[in-house]
Amino acid sequence: MDDDSHALLSRESLIYTITVPLATSIILANLVIILGISCNRQLHNTPNYFFLSLLVADTCTGVALPFIPLMALNRELSFSSCLLVHVLPNFLFLAFLSNLVMVHYERYICIVDPLRYNNLWMHRNFPLALLIVWSPPLLYASLPAFGWNNWTGHDWNSCCKSIPKLPPLSNCSTNGTTCCSYRRVFPNDFIYLEVYGLVLPAILVIAGMTGRVLCITRGQMKDICRLHRAIERGSQASEQEHRLNLRYTRCVVAVSLTFLACWVPYLIYMHVCIAFLVSDTKWSFTTHIILSCTGIGSMSVVPLVLGLANKQYTEPAYKLLQKLRDRWRRTQELEEAAL
Repeated sequence: MDDDSHALLSRESLIYTITVPLATSIILANLVIILGISCNRQLHNTPNYFFLSLLVADTCTGVALPFIPLMALNRELSFSSCLLVHVLPNFLFLAFLSNLVMVHYERYICIVDPLRYNNLWMHRNFPLALLIVWSPPLLYASLPAFGWNNWTGHDWNSCCKSIPKLPPLSNCSTNGTTCCSYRRVFPNDFIYLEVYGLVLPAILVIAGMTGRVLCITRGQMKDICRLHRAIERGSQASEQEHRLNLRYTRCVVAVSLTFLACWVPYLIYMHVCIAFLVSDTKWSFTTHIILSCTGIGSMSVVPLVLGLANKQYTEPAYKLLQKLRDRWRRTQELEEAAL
């Protein structure tokens, strides 16, 4: 085996080594929360249906996660197969982001305008809301299939051989027949529009709504403290006020750490990719694998943080684990008694 083949196998092995455990964890965690919502009839309402749609999108993103780093490799595929392996993961990612914005918006309205919350159009026409959430990502991701691509660009037929910074997979021969590359499917304008016209604004909207909710919570907490002081007729902060301030501080710290851990890695990955796309320079394939897996994977954890923090969602799984543990203990006790 020559050095090139060994390096290629090492890159493929690195992709699956990082993505498969991460994707498996994301899928299993989502299934646990989905099971919790499905088994509890009290959770069968519109807000949890939106969250359920987000979990389904997140599960699909976990399924597509191992294929995302492979998009940086050149492969020998037909036009339709090449579109499928690029368009489908992109659609699942955009659908996940769209569902995440909808969930944050629904909870934002619940806090900002609770009196009108139950009369929102999302509650009156839930199927339309789901259509709005899933259809635009599908339409935009499918644009390369309707002609917005570089499939007929110059020198594309020999890209498996002529572009060293995008190494081919093991099934990509050097006969120059049909080469599949993300550069053939996604033009630069398409990538810029998606990043700076869809993805980045969505992240900023989520951050803005979260910050607004924290400001409203802070104002309400101050009102509670002033009311408590008026009732107690004291000028000093009571123990209850200290507990409220401590709870709010913990909430701010948790939100900040979640944003830093889940969104910052993806923002770094996104802008690094754009920088290398603009400069058209060579960069380490190992770095690309680590950044893509860390960025997409950390962003996929956001729904899990929201779901696992709710005991109602995890209660069925907890009860199941408790039953299995009790059964295992009884089995151990019977075996010990038999001895």
